[in-house]
Amino acid sequence: MIKPATPVDELLRLETLRNLKILDTDPEERFDRVTRLARRIFNSPIALVSLVDSDRQWFKSCQGLDATETPRDISFCGHAILNDEPLLVSDAQVDERFSDNPLVTADPNIRFYAGYPLSAPNGSKVGTLCVIDREPREVEQDDMRLLEELGKMVEEELAVAELMHIDPVTGLSNGVGFAQIAEYLLAICDRTDSPASLLLCRLSSLNVIRGFMGQDEADRAAIELTQMLMANFRDSDI
Repeated sequence: MIKPATPVDELLRLETLRNLKILDTDPEERFDRVTRLARRIFNSPIALVSLVDSDRQWFKSCQGLDATETPRDISFCGHAILNDEPLLVSDAQVDERFSDNPLVTADPNIRFYAGYPLSAPNGSKVGTLCVIDREPREVEQDDMRLLEELGKMVEEELAVAELMHIDPVTGLSNGVGFAQIAEYLLAICDRTDSPASLLLCRLSSLNVIRGFMGQDEADRAAIELTQMLMANFRDSDI
């Protein structure tokens, strides 16, 4: 078994995922209707919307499986989020990444897996829409395009919630999101007589970068600053 590698943007990816405020929430029809549709289209016993957390994959929507989460280090979805293209495993028993994986050798006895990596608006891969079968199978390219279209439906649902509170480039809270969280935390500081500090950080050369190198490089600079900030954040920081 080959454990999934860590994405290069892991800090930003996890921050983006958690800012969705969707982990460990109740099932929602807007996601369940997509997994029901995926299960029917692919005639597969299992269809999932899986979100890849730091050490687990958690199922926001789950058709045909009793589990609500599994460890990340044995997950197929942990591999799927490493690429932009869908991950297709026709027969897990003959794939060196998964042949001795406990999800293959024991329940749910995965043989076939197709997973579309779900992107947040800032590009971070937060999870997958996947279909699973207990028998090996092949799929046509048209089928993979259908999976991608269904995956985009899930991405739209994620974006609706995220864009209200999250900056689409950096994945950090925008003004609305910051104010919402800060109001709650400052009230706690007031009740517990704890100090609070505000740090204003301005990337003063951003317009220069944008003017000379374009928007993509300006976004990249903002993302790199974000990574530096998050690497030094404490749990109490926003």
